[in-house]
Parts: sequence; C-alpha cells; structure tokens
Amino acid sequence: MPVRPTAAILIALTLAATALTACSGSSGSSPNTLKISFKQSTDNSIKVMDTYLADMKKEFEEKYPGKKVELVPIKAPDAEYYTKLQQMLRSPRTAPDLVYEDTFLINSDITSGYLKPLDPYLAKWPDWQQFVDTARNAAQGADGKTYGVPDGTDTRGLWFDKRVFRKAGLPADWQPRTWDDILAAARTIRQKVPGAIPLNVYTGKPAGESATMQTFEMLLYGTNDGTTDPLYDAATKKWITGSQAFKDSLSFVEKVYKEKLGPDVSDALDPNFSTAVRGELLPQGKLGIALDGSWLPQDWLPGSGHEWKDWSKQLGLAYMPTQHGQAPGKVSMSGGWTWSIPAKAAHPDLAFDFIRTMQTKDNARKWYIANSGIAVRRDVASDPAYVGAQPGIKFFTDLVASTHYRPAYPAYPKVSTAVQEAMEGVTTGDRSVEKAASGYDSTLKDVTDDQVIQK
Repeated sequence: MPVRPTAAILIALTLAATALTACSGSSGSSPNTLKISFKQSTDNSIKVMDTYLADMKKEFEEKYPGKKVELVPIKAPDAEYYTKLQQMLRSPRTAPDLVYEDTFLINSDITSGYLKPLDPYLAKWPDWQQFVDTARNAAQGADGKTYGVPDGTDTRGLWFDKRVFRKAGLPADWQPRTWDDILAAARTIRQKVPGAIPLNVYTGKPAGESATMQTFEMLLYGTNDGTTDPLYDAATKKWITGSQAFKDSLSFVEKVYKEKLGPDVSDALDPNFSTAVRGELLPQGKLGIALDGSWLPQDWLPGSGHEWKDWSKQLGLAYMPTQHGQAPGKVSMSGGWTWSIPAKAAHPDLAFDFIRTMQTKDNARKWYIANSGIAVRRDVASDPAYVGAQPGIKFFTDLVASTHYRPAYPAYPKVSTAVQEAMEGVTTGDRSVEKAASGYDSTLKDVTDDQVIQK
C-alpha cells in the first residue's frame, strides 16, 4: 500500500528526531562533562578507589575550568562487572568516556571493537617511557596497538598467621620449599589448632578469576622451570590439553578439601568468601595460611572499616614454591588493571587528559600506596617514599622477577571458566581429578574452536 505524502513526511521527521535523540544521548552528552566508569567494591567499608577518584576529579576540574567529571561506579562482583561494562560499551548512548579494564579481559573487548587504540596519545606523552615493558604489553592487542594505560600490577604469595603458627609449633620465619611443605603445615594446624582454618585456596566458579589465577595458575605455573607456559603454547598458538601439570594442580586442590585442610565447601563456594577472609578470618586469627594477593593491606588501613594496626606483626609472608622446589624455586602470577577509552566515547581527548592527571608520578605513587598495589612506573618503584610506605611492599615488588602473566587472548575468559568448573568438581568431590581434567579438555576444545595441542 503506497504511503501518502503527509505520512512520508511524518516518518521522515520521526526518523530525524530519533537520530538526534541518539546523538544527544551519547556518552557524556554535555560537551563539558567527562563520564568515568569503574569497579566499586562490594564491601561498603572499602572506599579506596572512590576516595582516590574523588581527589583526581577535584584536581582535574581545577586544572580544566568549566569541565566536569561524573563518576559512574559499577558495584558488582568481578563477573557481573565485566558483563555490565561490556553492555555499556556497545552503544554510544551508554558508553562512558573512560573505563577500568582488567588486563585478563581487555583483549576480549579489543577484539569486539569496544576500545580505542591509544598509540597517538602515548607517542606524545613522555611519562609513557616510565612504564615497565611487562605492564605496557599487558594492554596490547593482537594488532600490536595499545588500548590501555596500566595503573599498577600485583603479585601473589602465602600469608601466614604467626599466632596460629605459634600454637601449632611452626616457625615464625616459615618458608615452604615444595607443595608438600605447604600441605604438611596445614595438616599440623588442623591437628593442633582446631579453631582455625588451616589453609585457604580460592576455588570454583563463584570465586571467578580468584580461583583460576590466584590458586590454580599459582600451582600450574610452578610445575615446570618457568621457561614454558603450561596453559598456552605460544609457538603453535594453541591451548594445552592432556597435561600432567594440570592434573597435579587439580590434585593439590582436591587434597585441601578432601582432607578438610580448607574452609567448609559451602563457605569456599560462597562468592563473598574473600570478604570474610580479609575482613574477619585473618584479623581474628582464624586462618593459618592464605594463598592471596599483595593488595590485602588496603582492607586494614585506617578508615577501611576493618582497621588492623598490627597486621604486619601478626602476619608473615612467604613466596609460593614450585611443585618440587625445582628452579627457579618460587612462582607468582601478576595481573592488574588499565584505564581505557571506549571506541564510542564522546570525549576521548578529554579522557586521556584525565589519564595523564591520574598518572603523574606523585598521583601514581599515591594510588599504589593507597591500594597496596605494585608500581609499574620505574620512577615510583625506586622512590623511597613508595618502598618504605608499607610493610610487605618490597616483598611483593621483588616477586615481579618471578612472576607470570595470563595468556590474555580473547578465549581466555571461557578457558578460565572451564578451569573453575574442573576445580569445583574436585572441591565438592563430585569428580575425580581424572574426570575433571578430561572434562576440562573437552570444554577447552569447544571454547577455543579446537585450537588445542596435547602435551
């Protein structure tokens, strides 16, 4: 049926209005307002990021009169944060001007076309040369372009409670040399300190990347001499199946829960269990050993809601040993976050100005100290004010020499989920190590389009 002229005019006007609405509803619809999205802690008492960004907002608005910064926090667990962020990035109506990206997910967003390459900005920014190569590479895409500016990294090790160790008759300067040494200490705690959880290693899908990276990969990357990647074969660009190292790592997790050396399974599979570890179990002397990260002290600083003034006197630090004590003897995993500009951001130039504001030497040092982060700027890493700011900083910074980074290719998030499923199977006892490893191999083929190699 032909459309009458008057109707056609009305349709044209409607389409034009719709187009104008879409444009006016884009990110930072005001030409003077910069929108910044970041991950807000699910623990209401942790305000480290909020406080830091509020300070940066004030400094930026003073430096750029007439410009306003609107902070758009996303309060959610890690998995939900990634989902919500990706939904926002899909449309110019919802895309912020600046987003906080986990390095393990950044390549997925790069491949999806959600992020803008920053190389033209970085080429004109002298401070970029202060960033260590490993941190710079973590924000690179397969095309060799850089899509984010890292604001620090992290490392992982073994935290142990000297109060619990004293009761168990274990040494105050404990340093395990093998995985068996860790399990032996946990068994001693189980026997002699019945009120304490001997050992916490995160596990299962509810723990998300904390299970994959903080537990499993800390084990997996300690099964060899550190010269080859046991998860991804860079030479063939394929993911590894049939690995004895994978089974050995699962076996360690199985022993922790089968022998009741860890928390109750129901607690371990609670997505909020990490909050209890940091805020209750460690401060109250109810956990003997925790395989955890360098950032924990931020939960115990004044104003955190979980202030713990004496933590450095009551907790000891040990590096994570390799499986049998083989060279290099210790292992760590590193990640970190970057500030990235969405491809559909309304104000990319202004967004990079905000990055430069956050990443002056003084502001970067302030952030590393506030969030117990590990410096990725050389000038800050050598600054006495940073090195001496907090107990443990030197210990965790020194681990950078022994650290590994996840193979953060687009398939990695799905690979990570497959690892978590295998871990959960042996944690609950629903699957043997063999069946869990076999299930992982099958899933790996599916989520990588059969890009696998057996070893």
